[in-house]
Amino acid sequence: MEIKTFRELIDWTRDLHQHLSECLSHCAETHKQERAQMLLEYLAAHEAELAKVVAEFEHQGDGKAMDTRVYDYLNHQPLETHRSCSRPYAEMSFDEISREVFSFHDQIMDLYKTLVSKADIPEAQDLLQALLDMEQHEAMRLARQVGRMDDV
Repeated sequence: MEIKTFRELIDWTRDLHQHLSECLSHCAETHKQERAQMLLEYLAAHEAELAKVVAEFEHQGDGKAMDTRVYDYLNHQPLETHRSCSRPYAEMSFDEISREVFSFHDQIMDLYKTLVSKADIPEAQDLLQALLDMEQHEAMRLARQVGRMDDV
């Protein structure tokens, strides 16, 4: 997907979370380890929830910011996700799954940090900062929950 505006960036982020949710859910059904299945199910639900939260940004975002062109300073490496589930999470260990999902979130946060620093208008900067804050908060929440599951 070619991202031209912040609205499209939000759509893209929502789609990434939704796709990850579907992939995790699908892999949970076939994983052989019960502990990893529970992790995959939790992560799938969390990613589906995040997709909904990100979608709300599009509805509540400032129109001026949403229509601002982003491609002028969207100079980053593409996120490395399992868009096709080419190495399904069903074949990964609990720790590998955790690392993979945290890496996914780190990449999104790094992208938002870069964009916040380059935003030309305050409305775009505020929108990006809100998205970054949400991703950081959710990553911390996810880390706490996964840490609790790891203790079990």
